[in-house]
Amino acid sequence: MIFEYYSQTDPGLIRENNEDSVSLDPANQVVVLADGMGGYNAGEVASAMATSFIHTELGRWMSEGGQEAPVRELKRAMEICVDNANRSIFNAANSNPLYAGMGTTLVMGVFQGTRAMIGHVGDSRCYRLRGNTLQQITRDHSLLQEQIDAGLISLEQAQFATHKNLVTRALGVEDTVLLEVNEFRVEDGDLYLFCSDGLSDMVPDPRIAAILMEGAPLEQIGRTLVEDANGCGGRDNISVILALARAKPVRRGLLSRMLGQQ
Repeated sequence: MIFEYYSQTDPGLIRENNEDSVSLDPANQVVVLADGMGGYNAGEVASAMATSFIHTELGRWMSEGGQEAPVRELKRAMEICVDNANRSIFNAANSNPLYAGMGTTLVMGVFQGTRAMIGHVGDSRCYRLRGNTLQQITRDHSLLQEQIDAGLISLEQAQFATHKNLVTRALGVEDTVLLEVNEFRVEDGDLYLFCSDGLSDMVPDPRIAAILMEGAPLEQIGRTLVEDANGCGGRDNISVILALARAKPVRRGLLSRMLGQQ
C-alpha cells in the first residue's frame, strides 16, 4: 500500500489559543494527534510534548527496522513511546506551577503495508471510511461512553449530554497511562480520519461520512470538515488527519513479462 496524508488544525471560533497538536511522519507512516487540556496555555504544552516525543522516538524506531516488525513488537514500541511521553508530561505538570493539571488525549496510527495499528487515549477518535461505510474504530475513554455501555443513557440522550468532554484516560494526569491499541487490515481505498472532539462534537457522523465520500482531494476534504465544525459553532479547537490507502501500482514491465508480452 501507498498512503497519502493531510493534516489541519484550527482554533475554532471561541477559544483564543489552540491546544491541539498534530504530527505527520510520512516516511515512517506514523501519524499523531493530541488534544491538550488544563492550565493557562498548558494544554498546548502537553499536546505538543506528546506529538513531538512520539514523532521523534517512534519515528526513529520505525526507521531502524520497525516497518518489518511483527505486531507484538510494534504494539510494544507504541506503548513504550506513549508511556515515556506520559511521564514527561506528568513530571512537567508537577514541577512547574504554570503547568499544573495539564494533560492531553491522544490518537495515533502506524501503517505497515496492509496493516494499521491504531492507538488512543481519551476521546480523540479514528474513523475509517471503507466503500460507503463510515465506522468509528476507536472507542472513547469517557464517562459518557461508560454510561452508554452500562445502559444508563441512550445514544439519543448522549447527543444532548452536558458532560461529553469528561475523559477517563489522558496523558500526564497520572504517572502511568494505558494506551489502547488495535490492529486493522488496510484495503485499497480505505480513508482514515483522525480527529479531536472539536470535530466529532460539532459535526454528526452522517455529515462526516458524506464529506469523506465526496471523493475530493484530501486537502479539500480536510478544509470542508473544519469549515463545517466552525459552521456548527466552532466551540473547541478542531484538528484532523487524513490517511488514504492505495494499492501499489504493478510495474508495467513486470506485468508484461507475466502476460508473456514483449
